[in-house]
Amino acid sequence: MTVKDILAAIQSPDSTSEDFAALPLPESYRAITVHKDETEMFAGLATRDKDPRKSLHLDDVPLPELGPGEALVAVMASSVNYNSVWTSIFEPLSTFGFLERYGRTSELAKRHDLPYHIIGSDLAGVVLRTGPGVNSWKPGDEVVAHCLSVELESSDGHNDTMLDPEQRIWGFETNFGGLAEIALVKSNQLMPKPDHLSWEEAAAPGLVNSTAYRQLVSRNGAGMKQGDNVLIWGASGGLGSYATQFALAGGANPICVVSSDQKAEICRKMGAEAIIDRNAEGYKFWKDENTQDPKEWKRFGKRIRELTGGEDIDIVFEHPGRETFGASVFVTRKGGTITTCASTSGYMHQYDNRYLWMSLKRIIGSHFANYREAWEANRLIAKGKIHPTLSKTYALEDTGQAAYDVHRNLHQGKVGVLCLAPEEGLGVRDHEKRAKHIDAINRFRNI
Repeated sequence: MTVKDILAAIQSPDSTSEDFAALPLPESYRAITVHKDETEMFAGLATRDKDPRKSLHLDDVPLPELGPGEALVAVMASSVNYNSVWTSIFEPLSTFGFLERYGRTSELAKRHDLPYHIIGSDLAGVVLRTGPGVNSWKPGDEVVAHCLSVELESSDGHNDTMLDPEQRIWGFETNFGGLAEIALVKSNQLMPKPDHLSWEEAAAPGLVNSTAYRQLVSRNGAGMKQGDNVLIWGASGGLGSYATQFALAGGANPICVVSSDQKAEICRKMGAEAIIDRNAEGYKFWKDENTQDPKEWKRFGKRIRELTGGEDIDIVFEHPGRETFGASVFVTRKGGTITTCASTSGYMHQYDNRYLWMSLKRIIGSHFANYREAWEANRLIAKGKIHPTLSKTYALEDTGQAAYDVHRNLHQGKVGVLCLAPEEGLGVRDHEKRAKHIDAINRFRNI
């Protein structure tokens, strides 16, 4: 039995759930990995000079054992996120530490502690097998997966599963991720695949769409409402492109910060009107490595008020981190909110606390999303209210180049990876709905 037989079953319109359940599973499959014995390969290099093309491998790996509450999924497509880049350059630390710690928690978790790490935190595909205790999903179901892995044995996570002490990000803090032909997930990661999207389009929103939803819309994040002025850094990027759509769909006013006219044009196509090209306008928030420039914060705030009719920012959608955080805190209105995740430009934030404490502003840390938030975010994709921001798709063997592009910010929106899917455009079930939204679906491709 090979993965080609699985692909044939997926592509056949006559395949039933019983057919998928009867398919013998292959002993091995192809997957993108990093190797434990290479974690020091970039020692001494600057972050920018670390090359994912050297550390990411396409390996043939054994099929993992299926446990209770889990599912094996044939992965048709996946995508590259910043956590894939961090894994590939072993920053801020090697992910093998995560796998070792997870492996110590139970006999079943020992499966994850391997000398290789199969990465990837997105997928669109078809359920092959479900473990004991799984009743909501069956072989043959077309699914996408969100990346929250939880145990929920502690009471801490039962109001918000993100607070579970055993909360992990699948494919980053666990093994058997989505950049592979087969993935192992918990069944409560699964959600219905939007039927008007191709496999690669459906795989693209997962992590970033759910992250943006919690950070901006959810009561666990900023709780955005109609009329809010929302400052969105990197508004055409992987996270920001979804934040921009949520702001527009929710009746808020996005102020989109981008780094080129090309990226500004993407925001205009999404429907945004207030756009700041920070490179063209020459904002330099740091005088040197240790000193920020409050005059630039003030110039930035003045520019925002020009675009909002004199109003300050209600919510800042923060993810660059160190480079922008001081400015973000400063420009937020009295009583406003800064929601933060990721810190792609550096984790050690500096800001002037006078502008926070004396103006009663709030900083909210936001990390991925719980199952309910991910489900709601996916539902909006399925209803055609929010759209994928896929710009380019690579073959599985070219994942290193895809990660390199994301690392060097050479991409727009999301970068997809075809896993079992032999070409783009497959997997669409509702062509009528697709036709209605085709321009929005292709918005980031037609750049």
